[in-house]
Amino acid sequence: MTANVFDRPVKTQAFRPVSIRRRLTNNAATLFFVASFLIALVPLGWVLSVVVARGWYAVTRATWWTHSLRGILPEQFAGGVYHALYGTVVQAGVAALLSVPLGLMTAVFLVEYGSGRLVRLTTFMVDVLAGVPSIVAALFVFSLWIATLGFQQSSFAVSLALVLLMLPVVVRSAEEMLRLVPDDLREASYALGVTKWKTIMRIVFPIAMPGIVSGVLLSVARVIGETAPVLVLVGYSRSINTDIFHGNMASLPLLIYTELTNPEHAGFLRIWGAALSLIIIVAVINLVAAATRFLAARRR
Repeated sequence: MTANVFDRPVKTQAFRPVSIRRRLTNNAATLFFVASFLIALVPLGWVLSVVVARGWYAVTRATWWTHSLRGILPEQFAGGVYHALYGTVVQAGVAALLSVPLGLMTAVFLVEYGSGRLVRLTTFMVDVLAGVPSIVAALFVFSLWIATLGFQQSSFAVSLALVLLMLPVVVRSAEEMLRLVPDDLREASYALGVTKWKTIMRIVFPIAMPGIVSGVLLSVARVIGETAPVLVLVGYSRSINTDIFHGNMASLPLLIYTELTNPEHAGFLRIWGAALSLIIIVAVINLVAAATRFLAARRR
């Protein structure tokens, strides 16, 4: 009579305890990374505390967010940064309107349509553009848009330079989000007879949209404080200019640079107040991006 195979004793593999050397190495590596993180927080916290301490008085004034500096003398601490805030939002908004469609179309091409040398060339150009300094982008726009084509220095020229800085961030973030969409959903859509462009618009994009929105917001936060384009491509104005193609227009970075030449105490307060205002705007944008990612994760 043959023995049942299930009656045979099962051999269990004995696990060896982790050696003391490995535990010490793991603990040392953990301690090193935690210490590095804490050390990196020291200058960040110091800078933030100094800006808050010196700029809090300015940003808490009633007229800071609602008035411009029109008619205000340099030595008078009155008015506010409404004109600079308006210029910052307009310049970043126009740049987003131009760069987001281009970035999304490039990402769709790389993920859904592209292949071969053209994809490699496009990826290489996006990587090169991601490493371009802001001053180089500003000089390129100046030489092409102003010196060659003959257009005036304006807020729109600043937006063109910001497009060059935003575009690689939008492309990379959208490309990664589109690649995270499972191929099974695409194949199921194709099996039902849905065309490729409808599959992209109605299935791929809705799933990837929260991550794309987060990437766009982070790209806006990345360029909203750039100083080189506004120094090269537009002049400073102490009042609001609604024409983005003509005339000077203020922005928060340009206001900070201009007030550096003001030796009065009012200039000192405006500098730190504008710096804190810029930090608050960037922090709000990052919080909105984080909330978008959180809500998208909750929906899954």
